[in-house]
Amino acid sequence: MTLPSSRFVFFLFIWALAFCVCVGFYDKQAEGKLYVDITSPSMRRVPIAVPDFKYIGADNQTPELASKLADILSNDFDISGYFNPLEKESFIEAPGSGITHDSIIFKDWSLIGAELLLKAGYECIGKQLKVEARLFDVFSGRQLYGKRALGPTNQSRQLMHRLANDVIFTLTGHKGPFLTQIAFSGTATGNKEIYISDFDGHNLRQITNHNSISISPRLSLSGERMLYTTFLDSATVLLMRDLAKGSITRLSDKKGLNIAAAWRPGEEEVALTLTTSGNPDIYTISLEGKTLQRLTTNWGIDVSPAFSPDGNKMAFVSNRSGSPQIYILDIKNNSVERLTYQGNYNTSPAWSKLDRIAFSGSSDGNFDLFTIQPDGGGLQRLTKDQGDNEDPCWSPGGRHIAFSSNRNGRKYHIFIANANGDNQRQITFSEGEQFSPSWAYIKE
Repeated sequence: MTLPSSRFVFFLFIWALAFCVCVGFYDKQAEGKLYVDITSPSMRRVPIAVPDFKYIGADNQTPELASKLADILSNDFDISGYFNPLEKESFIEAPGSGITHDSIIFKDWSLIGAELLLKAGYECIGKQLKVEARLFDVFSGRQLYGKRALGPTNQSRQLMHRLANDVIFTLTGHKGPFLTQIAFSGTATGNKEIYISDFDGHNLRQITNHNSISISPRLSLSGERMLYTTFLDSATVLLMRDLAKGSITRLSDKKGLNIAAAWRPGEEEVALTLTTSGNPDIYTISLEGKTLQRLTTNWGIDVSPAFSPDGNKMAFVSNRSGSPQIYILDIKNNSVERLTYQGNYNTSPAWSKLDRIAFSGSSDGNFDLFTIQPDGGGLQRLTKDQGDNEDPCWSPGGRHIAFSSNRNGRKYHIFIANANGDNQRQITFSEGEQFSPSWAYIKE
């Protein structure tokens, strides 16, 4: 099989936005009740209605925000995979209804199949946007969540993401992915540069401008820093970028390869593949670039390190068995066990916070996504008959997965899905290709 150049090179070469949340108000009886069990394998998407926001000020100078704000929330709920936002065309609400319990006719919403109803109002005060949101159980009419929030009008999307996160936490007990960011390598300029967007593909910005080949971005879990490999003067160099300050540290420029880096939990060590001893093996280095430990010693090519949540084990790719497969290294006792046996080419492991490993594998010429338990059990296939699907990475909470796919043609774009493969959707649509995503919280 002829490998795509990016995979071939990779294997062989080896807002801060200040919000003021003013007042929270909700039904005390709703505390402690789990409305959406996201751990259930047969989880049903809950129908939710999010009508246009009501203007609650004296003079509405921004009528376009009524639908814009509602659409952002609906999209967040849809992407989460936990909810089924109903189409606005189905709404039969009376024109005079408001956002409080006594102004809502809940029968209007139950008739169209809504089980949850989010009603909200907004007001623009200078350059500030004030939002008041309430979530109701349609069948009981009980208010489950309520909050007033204030933020810059030009950052309304982030304010809606924050509200969506609050709602998800109220209903599931877990944080949503809405205040996260995804870094990836893209070719929009004709070169491979690093970009970062919000979790939904919006707020896209180019981070590097090396006019070269910059690949394999890896965000720290805190979202403060990013590792990536770039080709400078015909050599690979591992760089670390402080995303707030914009400063760049030349972390590893040893002779040979300096590629495929990964953060060790705690963010004070980095693993990467080096060829300082002649063979591509995995080492850890400090954030000052000092070599700390050689983790693999084998005649094969060892790449793509991914640490367990506690940092005591590491998944990696090696061709020591004759074809690329995934192995698990127990760092404490230096023992190595092979993890994957199905398929003739398994690569790009990613280890989730919930202790599950995602990888890209091939047995029939196409690459698909799989997840597996660290002990080798529970193999699950996430994609099939949808082109090539590669470069998996987990959301910080471990309940969603991002990956690159060429299912819509020859070019690769970034997609996200639930951890079980449901609700797959494309989030990048810019020029060129996008691949090798990395997912982390937005630094606040």
